[in-house]
Amino acid sequence: MLSVQEAEKIILRLVRPLDPEKDTETIELETADGRILAQEIASNLDFPYWDNSAMDGYAVDYEDVKNCSVETPITLEIVEEIPAGYQPKLTLQRGQAARIFTGGMLPQGADTIVMQENTQKQNNSVKILAAPKYQEFVRHKGSFYQAGTPMLPSGIALSASDIAVLATAQCIKIPVYRRPRIAILSTGDELVAPDTPLQPGQIVDSNQYALASFVRDNGGIPLRFGIIKDQPDILKAQIAQAISQADIVLSTGGVSVGDYDYIDQILEELGGNIHIRSVAVKPGKPLTVATFSNNCLYFGIPGNPVSALVSCWRFIQSAIKKLSGLKENFAPTFIEATTQQELRAGGKRETYLWGKLSVVNGKYEFSLAGGSHSSGNLINLSQTNSLAVVPIGTKSIPKASKVMVMQINCKSNYS
Repeated sequence: MLSVQEAEKIILRLVRPLDPEKDTETIELETADGRILAQEIASNLDFPYWDNSAMDGYAVDYEDVKNCSVETPITLEIVEEIPAGYQPKLTLQRGQAARIFTGGMLPQGADTIVMQENTQKQNNSVKILAAPKYQEFVRHKGSFYQAGTPMLPSGIALSASDIAVLATAQCIKIPVYRRPRIAILSTGDELVAPDTPLQPGQIVDSNQYALASFVRDNGGIPLRFGIIKDQPDILKAQIAQAISQADIVLSTGGVSVGDYDYIDQILEELGGNIHIRSVAVKPGKPLTVATFSNNCLYFGIPGNPVSALVSCWRFIQSAIKKLSGLKENFAPTFIEATTQQELRAGGKRETYLWGKLSVVNGKYEFSLAGGSHSSGNLINLSQTNSLAVVPIGTKSIPKASKVMVMQINCKSNYS
């Protein structure tokens, strides 16, 4: 068995990111939230677009007011009022001022803003009661961004702040990577769909739905192939079709060493190169990772529902991120927390125990989910947000000890 860290390195090395020339599409700004930017963005506009005021007050020539104070105020003639969105009509002369509001365009002849709290208006004039600093409260054209320079790099997931930047730059057609296509197959004669009356010995297939949700949360398009019976010819035909259509294939079940576990054999018959067969992790020890000549990446993961999800969170999420065109931050997020219960493990595999991560008095705490931590028990996995990690060689982490915790069940910053 490979270690978790070795398996993670191999998987990320195998991922071939989407091609910025072939695998892109142009979308409207309104639909760009969470998408991965495929090209560097620059604008032909400066920002701010022009010199403007950061305060309500008066636009003045600094030379007129540099020596004023409450004891020696200066009185200036008000010649214009400039709200935001208004283009000044006059050029200020010495001894003049313009009433200006936040965002208002600075008139010619003015270089400084006096905040209104330091003034006293008298009909058509204003008394300046305190000397401002030179160019105070002036936002200069191009001081935030200069036209033609890089604004947003490629390979980032567009957040609300990025969308604001694009709107400000009047970029309304956005080049993004297409969404990865991820096929999902559930294997096993015992499986039935949730809307099928349950017969003795049968199991409802939750993996199709759980993994489709996982794929959507991570920016992919799920291609649901449904339940495939444990018949090698049928399995081989469905897997071949999935490989031809998808960037990544996720199959659950059939990757252990039982008489009905055909996945590895079928992958080799289809020309797949198998890189990983098992990992020293619990849950999720059986993990088949294979590649094909068309760059499809195949993951054969356990059929037990908790094992399937843990495999997705620990390994496959990183692969999707890299494939999607993201340039960095592929690995899961780990946080050091204090465990509120003793954590137990067998010691032979890196063990993940699910629960809730919370902040109490400014510090992270981990609370273990109650009930059985079985790979087949989905019930206590619901509403958890983290996995506590018990390292290989460790059988117990005492209550109130520090533990590394991996965040789960939170949508990626792209969708």
